[in-house]
Amino acid sequence: MKVSIISSSPRTRSNSLRVAKAVARVVQAKGEHQVSVVDFAGYDIPLYNQGEIDPDNLTPFQQQLVNAMTGSAVIILVVPEYNWTMPAELANFIHRMGDKPFLDLFNNKVFAFVGVSTGKGGRQPVVQLTYILGKIISFFELDTLVSSKLFESHFTKEAIDENGNSLGNIGYDTGLEKFVNYTLRTGKRWLSA
Repeated sequence: MKVSIISSSPRTRSNSLRVAKAVARVVQAKGEHQVSVVDFAGYDIPLYNQGEIDPDNLTPFQQQLVNAMTGSAVIILVVPEYNWTMPAELANFIHRMGDKPFLDLFNNKVFAFVGVSTGKGGRQPVVQLTYILGKIISFFELDTLVSSKLFESHFTKEAIDENGNSLGNIGYDTGLEKFVNYTLRTGKRWLSA
């Protein structure tokens, strides 16, 4: 199964990228999945007033994002909490590409979310994202599911290193493993129905 993990922080070497790498590590340990990680540090999707996105003339970042999402059964969005909401870049990505001509990137998928915080937090932006993606799925009548299981990465730097390796926090590691297992099971069930 193809699994894409999107680190939606535009910051270089962000905590979200740490978590995305940790999720990728756990998924790859299952041994049967094709995994890709997209880092929003290269983000360049224009705002509405900055022009259209030409599907036949994508930038390298846009092409990487499209390639990762195309054919993916599961898309895991790793979302940092910026002032109790998601980054503007993630909201813009959803609004700009969650529409024609990019709807195939959102159809026949399972979306799952990880909230990221340097302290205790990260839930609010993924709850908001659940609502937004649910509206896109409903409006365009997509065959897509938003997973109900979230993972909250609290005290991220104390739990994983910059390469996504565990620093020995058993509670964190167990929660991440359960999230990945649930997400992969959901993807298999949803797409085999």
